[in-house]
Amino acid sequence: MDTLTQEIKKCEICVGKIPNPPHPVFSFHPKCKIIIVGQAPGAVVDRTGIPWDDKSGENLRKWMGVTNEEFYDKETIAILPMGFCFPGTGKSGDLPPRKECAPKWHTEILPLLTNVELILLVGKYAQDYYLKGISKKNLTVTVKNYAEYLPKFFVLPHPSPRNNIWMKKNAWFKEDVLPTFKVLIKSILQK
Repeated sequence: MDTLTQEIKKCEICVGKIPNPPHPVFSFHPKCKIIIVGQAPGAVVDRTGIPWDDKSGENLRKWMGVTNEEFYDKETIAILPMGFCFPGTGKSGDLPPRKECAPKWHTEILPLLTNVELILLVGKYAQDYYLKGISKKNLTVTVKNYAEYLPKFFVLPHPSPRNNIWMKKNAWFKEDVLPTFKVLIKSILQK
């Protein structure tokens, strides 16, 4: 496990394809019970090296009903983004995660995580990758039908403040999905 962690930290598969030198941001431990598969680190996380250390992370922790200490306990929660390094910024926000990371690293990490009870698929990139052939026509319909992907996966929209319009249009998410989600997270963490 330590060898793999060091190998990932030295990864350079995206050299020249991202604006900054590679700075993989991730966290995992063989005891973890929950895996969060998000998009890729944003500019703030690229600077701090702390996963989800931004407004999106604050929102995600609220959705989960967890403290910072619980969230960053790598023996409980693993953080494996689709892209491990900041991909850069485009016209309307961060660029998509690099496509090289998940096929290379997730396939090496996941077999080592044998205590996992739930994988959170945060955003469309994670859902497209892990739900090939079984996702719905778009993220909204996929999230609305979250129960179909349980007990292995829980699908979520990205918690970015940029998604506030989506949250307002889809009040059912806050009213129906989040309460179920929090209860499930709490039940896993209390075991």
